[in-house]
Amino acid sequence: MVKPRLKIVIDNEAKQYLREAYNYIRKDSLQNAENVKAGILTSIKSLPKNPQRHAPDKYRLNNDGAYRAYELYKYRITYYIGFPCNIYNSYQY
Repeated sequence: MVKPRLKIVIDNEAKQYLREAYNYIRKDSLQNAENVKAGILTSIKSLPKNPQRHAPDKYRLNNDGAYRAYELYKYRITYYIGFPCNIYNSYQY
């Protein structure tokens, strides 16, 4: 049996956070802003290959393990494993 491939949907709030992070980093360095943006988007696009790769989100209440989270470039990325795979938010610590 072939598993259906998860589709990624990035929440509007997460898109806004990524834009803000990109613009903030770009004030200092365009190249660094491009690298951070590309790295985050690449990591998000790789989620359907192995969605359980990251630990369950320890900050979400009543999490049955479907909500996962990880950090990349000091940004926290939270996602839900389902159909589609939703990226809810990413923010800097």
